[in-house]
Amino acid sequence: MYLPNRETDTPALLTEPIRIAIGVATRGRASILGAMLRQVSKQTRQPDRIVICCTQPQDVADLPPSPHVEIITAPPGLPCQRNNILDCLDDCDIVVFLDDDFLMDPHYIEATEMILRLHPNIVATTGDLLADGARGPGYRVDDARALLDTAPPPTLGTFIPAPHGYGCNMAIRLEVARTHQLRFDERLPLYGWSEDIDFTHRIGRHGDIAKIPGARGVHLGAKQGRTSGRRLGYSQVANPIYLYVKGSYSFRRAAGSVGRNVAMNVAKALWSEPYIDRRGRLGGNARAMFDLVIGRMQPERILEI
Repeated sequence: MYLPNRETDTPALLTEPIRIAIGVATRGRASILGAMLRQVSKQTRQPDRIVICCTQPQDVADLPPSPHVEIITAPPGLPCQRNNILDCLDDCDIVVFLDDDFLMDPHYIEATEMILRLHPNIVATTGDLLADGARGPGYRVDDARALLDTAPPPTLGTFIPAPHGYGCNMAIRLEVARTHQLRFDERLPLYGWSEDIDFTHRIGRHGDIAKIPGARGVHLGAKQGRTSGRRLGYSQVANPIYLYVKGSYSFRRAAGSVGRNVAMNVAKALWSEPYIDRRGRLGGNARAMFDLVIGRMQPERILEI
């Protein structure tokens, strides 16, 4: 872990106002979105803006009216929706991108602001997951709150170097994104498999990326609103190869990602977890490989499946 060097930090970094926004791309999870926003209201350091990008009115139908929440609309697709959020934030310094099923520890924004104030070389951060439901059947909101309530107090002011951000919770220094005209790649449609690694790899060329142990949360891993198994399976092959050609992935990372996911889908196709469509994913894997062989594999082809 790295501790802030208070002897060399300039007073300006510690005293200048920093405007922090929360950006949430959502689709088909109105009730969970409401729970996530209620957790944001408990932050010890409140965000200056909260921007929710939905795809249709039903996505935010259960939200109570709030002067603190701004609603914008964009076509479906995580990269597209996040780009629309970026377009709204000219008056902010930091955006914390959250999945609509990520519940924050009350000190999350405080911990993130502290590190970004003390270390101007850090251009992107990601938090520490107390639990990640995306790797299993998922967590209920009450279970996630219990995990947050019973966790020991966080240690603030430390960070660990990280290779990239994790899209369910990551902060971006907006001045760097604006200066270098960085956008989320909209060729990675819908769920945008690996769009977080791609974006933070590109912004990481201009500074450091950090994981902040004090910025904690629980990723519910909600299954509703997700891309179909067949489409996700196609993305598991097409997106890493596309990102390798683009330069965001090394050959080793791309090959490893494709190999692990295909092997897991093959191994569990007959006895799949009840919350994962392994056969659908395997079918998508096979179609992507066929398209690769005949020279027409592109990430956007999931829109045709």
